[in-house]
Amino acid sequence: MTFHVKHQDAMPDDLRRRLDAFAAILTRWNARINLVSPRDLPHLWDRHIADSLQLADLVPPGARLADLGSGGGFPGLIIAIATGTDVTLIESDQRKAAFLREAARATGTSVTVLASRIEDADIPQVQVVTARALAALPQLLDWASRFLAPDGFCLFLKGRNVTDELTAAAAGWHMTISRLPSRTNADGTILKLGNIRRARHSERAQG
Repeated sequence: MTFHVKHQDAMPDDLRRRLDAFAAILTRWNARINLVSPRDLPHLWDRHIADSLQLADLVPPGARLADLGSGGGFPGLIIAIATGTDVTLIESDQRKAAFLREAARATGTSVTVLASRIEDADIPQVQVVTARALAALPQLLDWASRFLAPDGFCLFLKGRNVTDELTAAAAGWHMTISRLPSRTNADGTILKLGNIRRARHSERAQG
């Protein structure tokens, strides 16, 4: 299934129903927890749900996925809702972790919610690591490299500063890079990064 739509229209009925349920519970919880900016609530589908949903096409069937700093469920929980992928949501904020568990229950989605700092998380290696609006690329790579299987890759949703972030990351990391245009944000880019390894001088510095 290819997810090209920005809105509920033309989605399979079951997916639309489950994403509607997610949107409803997020809206209720957002009054108590800052999951998204209140000014974004009228644009929840375009700015958050559809933005996350476009990653679903890029996750191989049967892959295990870790989502870093899951927050309001973007993109990890949305991917799990859409694909049934085995997803671990890593979120250090206990209230946001509680929201993720309740949203998963309300949408009938099986995920693992790990209420832990990313640095302290201990999970089996995964094929895909995702993150959205979390940190600059060098930091993301440092976190993600701990979890990736040798054949794994990262999917990061990035904005207009993506070129600067790639330049900064090149000082400490080697990787293969695919830049895919966002279908929901004219300034957005999906980074698909594979064969990730530290540069040798960076390894010496770490040691």
